[in-house]
Amino acid sequence: MTAGAPKPTIDTSNPHPARVYDWLLGGKDNYPIDEAVGEKLPPQARDAARQNRAFMHRATAWLASQGVDQFLDVGTGIPTEPNLHQIVQEIVPSARVVYTDNDPIVLRHAEALLVSRPEGMTDYIQADVREPLEILEHARTLLDFDRPIALSLIALMHFLPDDQDPYGIVRTLVDAMPSGSHLVLSHASSDLFPELSAQVTAEYAKGGIQLGFRTRAGVARFFEGLELREPGLVTATEWFNGTAQPDTEDCGIYAAVARIP
Repeated sequence: MTAGAPKPTIDTSNPHPARVYDWLLGGKDNYPIDEAVGEKLPPQARDAARQNRAFMHRATAWLASQGVDQFLDVGTGIPTEPNLHQIVQEIVPSARVVYTDNDPIVLRHAEALLVSRPEGMTDYIQADVREPLEILEHARTLLDFDRPIALSLIALMHFLPDDQDPYGIVRTLVDAMPSGSHLVLSHASSDLFPELSAQVTAEYAKGGIQLGFRTRAGVARFFEGLELREPGLVTATEWFNGTAQPDTEDCGIYAAVARIP
């Protein structure tokens, strides 16, 4: 961040998905309004947050081990170590990572996201996934769009109901990626545990946050035209990179990694 930049204005009167997620993970960078939403969620919501984070760790490490050294992480959330760049740069020290989120509190803590290894680079932009062209414009100044990039959309798109054009947004981002890039996406399900999904959706709605949980077929639409990597579109606990055995824990989150032709 630029020294002397004005502190971001944080709305503490309304809950925010990034701060509720932070509470579910046991973080401290949230407010009573966020905690109020989190406390009303079923206990499985905390499990889902942990499972989702673990998937991100495995998928990111696997891509880095395959030589991917550029990452665009949209919907970053509040820094929770290890962060994506720490995982990647442990494997590829020269990797470049660009983070994006629309919650000003993430900007306030962005210093934690910008501590890059000397050989690499990390940067942060405060932007909304619903403005993908703005994200891409900034990313092009930092990432080489002539080489493969990993586009990371972790537990993000279920915060965009169908009337906000989630598929069009993802397609805009994916279409801008060079050949050989990857899409890493996790998404809450509506069909694995329908009663729990309905409860979570209702509690978020009471806080003014609309959710768009989707069926497996609905999540698969985000990967149309892409080449799913093994083991395909599975639950977050079932996705593994071949060096660890899949988890047998119940999970209500779909996850996949796909190559962009």
